[in-house]
Amino acid sequence: MKRPQSSVRPRRTPPEGGSSSRREFLKAGAAAAGALCLGCPNAFLTPDGATAFATMESAEGLVTGQSEKEFPPKEAMYYKKLETLRVECQLCPKGCKVADLERGYCGVRENRGGDYYTLVHSRACALHVDPIEKKPFFHYLPGTPALSVAAPGCNVECKFCQNWQISQFRPEQIDCMRLSPEDLVRMAKQSSSPTIAFTYSEPVVFYEYMYDTARMARGQGVTSVAVSNGYIKEEPLVELCKYLDAVKIDLKAFTEKFYKETCSGELKPVLETLKTLKQMGKWFEIVVLIVPTLNDGEGEIKEMCSWVLQELGPDVPIHFSRFHPTYKIMNLPPTPVAILERARHIALDIGLHFAYLGNVPGHEGESTYCPKCKELVIKRVGLVMAKNHLQEGHCGNCQHPIPGVWSINV
Repeated sequence: MKRPQSSVRPRRTPPEGGSSSRREFLKAGAAAAGALCLGCPNAFLTPDGATAFATMESAEGLVTGQSEKEFPPKEAMYYKKLETLRVECQLCPKGCKVADLERGYCGVRENRGGDYYTLVHSRACALHVDPIEKKPFFHYLPGTPALSVAAPGCNVECKFCQNWQISQFRPEQIDCMRLSPEDLVRMAKQSSSPTIAFTYSEPVVFYEYMYDTARMARGQGVTSVAVSNGYIKEEPLVELCKYLDAVKIDLKAFTEKFYKETCSGELKPVLETLKTLKQMGKWFEIVVLIVPTLNDGEGEIKEMCSWVLQELGPDVPIHFSRFHPTYKIMNLPPTPVAILERARHIALDIGLHFAYLGNVPGHEGESTYCPKCKELVIKRVGLVMAKNHLQEGHCGNCQHPIPGVWSINV
């Protein structure tokens, strides 16, 4: 049988100069193999703090030694069958129509004889225990660790992706370790992590892995959160949220032009995801990576914040995060802090209660202030919670309620 090829997007190749960069990303930490890996051999800390699994590539760019026996395909949950053995994926807005022996855009779902399969269930390519603030969640169990896991793949292609080494390649191009939902729940308990976070790549494309893990975790007193681009259809989102405790959505920009040209996606489905989360009463936070000249316009930020206020309410935390050159956008400088501060002030002036700065360690914009008395509630320095004046979900000074998830209830 010939090797299945994607019907929508070919197998990834690194950006110019990226081949050696990717190898360095995967191998440079070999000396740190003794770092925290929760018992996983050949693991090391990657530059962004995740744990990747050391790889050896063949001349074709495929990882050797990974068999289908080790990572057996699992039937996908959301698809419909078409004529002539074709299928239509029902998971994300791309709605890929996939012929037999081919894959969807994400590269991790494959049609085999008219049945659609995920190739990344229990196929972990990154694992680490992070502070929950790294996701970032600022109103969710502050100061606690989260067992953070990723499987390969993504359903968009952001030109500024910081984790492109695992999100923009096919699973057979990335060395992985088999970690079942049972393994992840056990590891969370062993590491005293109250939360499992599905993060680093795009959890939507490893939906079944996330769903099975979150469902099992719920029954064992472990919470689950997803760090996602929000590019998912309503039905699978609603079903998933039965077992998720919180969601962080990356709102890439507030124009369709940016989504199309910079991310190969669409804005509207992400806005619908945000509205669905609001309607379901699910806790969520929004992150906007501000990329100089591309999505940093004052008018766009005002329009975005006004929409959030009107559609989602004033209490949804919004994080304006600093861009650093990476992947296919190496020609732009890091976001000036003044631009981030302007975005934060716009959000606060419009009426949003909790606007934060990201990737600016030590800035006051990392901390939480009471929207009523304006006193400090939680002081953060980078990923560290330095002070916590929260009292059972209320401001320690005036007792005004601070929205969020402050205790475990599973």
